[in-house]
Amino acid sequence: MFYEDLSEYDYQPYDTFDDPESGVCALRYRPTYTRLNVGWLEAGHPYPTGPVPPAFLEKLKAVQKVQWMNVCLGRHDCDLCPDGETPEGNGEVRIPGGPGTAYAAPFLITHYITAHGYRPPQVFIDAVLAVDLDAWAAARWPDVPFPWVPEDAEHLSA
Repeated sequence: MFYEDLSEYDYQPYDTFDDPESGVCALRYRPTYTRLNVGWLEAGHPYPTGPVPPAFLEKLKAVQKVQWMNVCLGRHDCDLCPDGETPEGNGEVRIPGGPGTAYAAPFLITHYITAHGYRPPQVFIDAVLAVDLDAWAAARWPDVPFPWVPEDAEHLSA
């Protein structure tokens, strides 16, 4: 599934956070912030390449350990990899950007960076580096690892 970097995200109208370790299956809400696509790559579409700061990649991986976002039942295969070597992903990541903006990336973004040399936009790299991981890692339901969850978010039970 391809989306141009920094185009407006419109794949799902809601954002849903999943927590496999809690009694609550999900927290869902209609975002009031603008979501911008980053890293939605597909074979046949060119994408920027180049090195990324090691601290950025490590922090992005750490965010993915605490944030389970829009997890789907199906899987998305990396169609940039040769047949038989395709990793799968089935969720997304949200990174807060400037006021009123969050970046929406597929969970495969770290694979795209490490295996295919993808270089996300600098604003995304800066936003990831600005994430306060200690606060995110300590958060549990009803607080989730993302700062802009509205008070009226819907809790969905298992």
